[in-house]
Amino acid sequence: MSPARGPGRTRVTGADEAPPPGSSDVFVQHVRLGPDAGSEGYPYDLPVVRALRDTGGLGLDRPVTFLVGHNGSGKSTLVEALAVAVGLNAEGGSPNFRFATADAHSSLGEALVVRRGRRKPRSSFFLRAESFFNVVSEIDRLDREDGPGASVVGGYGGVPLHERSHGESFLDLFVHRFRPDGLYLLDEPEAALSPQGAMAVLARIHDLARRGAQFVIATHSPILLAVPDARILELDDGGAWQAVAYDAAMPVVLTRAFLADPARHLADLLDDG
Repeated sequence: MSPARGPGRTRVTGADEAPPPGSSDVFVQHVRLGPDAGSEGYPYDLPVVRALRDTGGLGLDRPVTFLVGHNGSGKSTLVEALAVAVGLNAEGGSPNFRFATADAHSSLGEALVVRRGRRKPRSSFFLRAESFFNVVSEIDRLDREDGPGASVVGGYGGVPLHERSHGESFLDLFVHRFRPDGLYLLDEPEAALSPQGAMAVLARIHDLARRGAQFVIATHSPILLAVPDARILELDDGGAWQAVAYDAAMPVVLTRAFLADPARHLADLLDDG
């Protein structure tokens, strides 16, 4: 259940609200549905898409924006669609990646209208946790095709990522492939990370954001949400975006409550009788 609206929670109502004082000149400033977008059926009946329609769009005016909501709300679908709309591969990777292992992405990417900033990113990447194995396979294939003297794998730390653990390959991506002045769209990057790994990624995101990078991240991780100066947008049960403070974000509230008294929560969750 989402926390009730209160201190630390501000409803996001306007499509073209002025950016806050001191906000950076980001690469992607705003996203909305285009005039030809559908009105019913998948993906247009997802809560996240209905929220885009009801508010006229979503401002992405910070170097780091987190999207938070329940499973099934459509956060991942929105990040994937944004990746497609800015020219990235639906299964993940950089603009040069054009492989597809399944035609499973939604049509939402073609229906989005993206307002871009004045700057162009020096690099960009879409990390989709569930299909990163396929991205790694494509990196290995490109590395073999380039032949002696060239190294695609070198851009990811120099060790074939299939020879690394899942979490190590994620960290290699953040450390070696992500750079200042880049645009990075991430779908649940915490999926492969230990708590220590999530903290390392938090520090890397913060460092790159201070050096001109922009991140849009769908996540359930209370650790990642602690990135300083990030904007946390939470989709509430009524289908509206709210800008929330860290302490009011649903993953933080629920995790703290559980850790404070696991026995009570287990008694509520488990039926041993």
